[in-house]
Amino acid sequence: MRGADIVARSLAAAGTRHLFALSGNHVMPVFDAALDAGLSLIHVRHEAAAVHMADAWGRLTGEPGIALVTGGPGHANAVGALYTALASESPLVLISGHAPLGELGKGAFQEMSQAAMAAPVTKASWTAQSADTLVDDIARAWRAAKSGTPGPVHLSIPNDVLDATVDARAPALADFAVSQEEADHGFSLDGAKRPLIIAGPAMMRKDLRQLEAATGVPVIGMESPRGVNDPSLGRLAEVLKLADVVLLLGKRRDFTLKFGQAFAPDCRVIDVHAFPRNVSLRKSGWLDEVRAALRYRPAQWSSLKSNPDGPAHPVELCREVHKLLNAPGAVLVSDGGEFGQWAQACLSAPRRIINGPAGSIGSALPFAAAAKLAHPDAAVIAMLGDGTFGFHASEIDTAVRYGLDYIAVVGNDATWNAEYQIQLRAYGQERAKGCELLPTRYGAVAAALGAHGEDVSRLKDLEGALRRAAAAGKPACVNVMIQRVPAPRY
Repeated sequence: MRGADIVARSLAAAGTRHLFALSGNHVMPVFDAALDAGLSLIHVRHEAAAVHMADAWGRLTGEPGIALVTGGPGHANAVGALYTALASESPLVLISGHAPLGELGKGAFQEMSQAAMAAPVTKASWTAQSADTLVDDIARAWRAAKSGTPGPVHLSIPNDVLDATVDARAPALADFAVSQEEADHGFSLDGAKRPLIIAGPAMMRKDLRQLEAATGVPVIGMESPRGVNDPSLGRLAEVLKLADVVLLLGKRRDFTLKFGQAFAPDCRVIDVHAFPRNVSLRKSGWLDEVRAALRYRPAQWSSLKSNPDGPAHPVELCREVHKLLNAPGAVLVSDGGEFGQWAQACLSAPRRIINGPAGSIGSALPFAAAAKLAHPDAAVIAMLGDGTFGFHASEIDTAVRYGLDYIAVVGNDATWNAEYQIQLRAYGQERAKGCELLPTRYGAVAAALGAHGEDVSRLKDLEGALRRAAAAGKPACVNVMIQRVPAPRY
């Protein structure tokens, strides 16, 4: 059996359904082996998109998404996307092709220290040394991605290892079993008047509603790079200052919590790294108080109205999009600077994927494609800025080829608005230069790639455009000119 066959059969044995891949010299044996292993190849247009799709798959299913890219520049293109997955604690495995072992140090084609390059943005990173050990390599990568705090893992496999023929054992499901994490001992919060549980990204994918209902303690998930200023969490900053005991559930005291300074000086903080078996508390009215604070949105938003013949305010745009998300199992993807924050403040859905604590942008279209694969019967709506759209616009071609009929809604203010707002605040209007974009017709771009595309410049045309996109039966992009406003701050 070839090394490539061992890789493909091992992934299939683990339960992998899709390989998010971009072809290249070093990985073509795996493309061939995937046919016999029954693996679906989702062939993307940029290596980073493959990693973003594996990231979204991991977050939505809890099982590692698998990205497959070629070595050298293909690997280098993929590495940047690993940081988004690492910060979001998303289980995935990046498998990269690699120059042959027998040619290393001789100037091999696309020779690179790939494992070292990926190490800072992964839980583990190494290079396979033999086809005989590939079952163990794949199983080790899978388990590492899922165990403890989930995260990305990288494995490089040299071309001569993939081509080698060996007598290898057949992979078994037991190879990929992850031992159950031990629950922390129970915690008694009796005596606390204003306790909070704050969950980190991975813990947010557990049943936090049940935990809150069982304990009576407010449970807050934090995954936004805006931290305590996350507009989707209303008056979070005020709530944190009032808490007297905080249980951090897989949540670091990082920049999003102002390195612990977000709490009152006398607040007791408890670090918990596994889902608690039991949290004891006498219930109080504090839960309702916190819920109301997190729900807070300015009253004027509900009555906000712009000129119907002009660009939309982001609130009005989200008001129309909300109608599409009002469906069982819907998935909201939110990505971008200021517009992404408006989307998170105004929209909710049973499932949500955002760019996460890394604060990167550009992942929305790959995220949406993977979400549609994971939940083919659900409405998938991606909200992204015009700057964001440019990163992976060609992945609309991928969505068209595989029939992934999500709807991408572009909030187009013809600028890198998050950075423009920094310029305004820090340097003034006269020095706010260099962040301008063109008011490009991204709907027409999407249509040229085979999707349904519409460009909306007037607020009054928005409702009809969204309705037609929802009925198109194929990937759709609605590009909406919006007012250039800063993200909400309460």
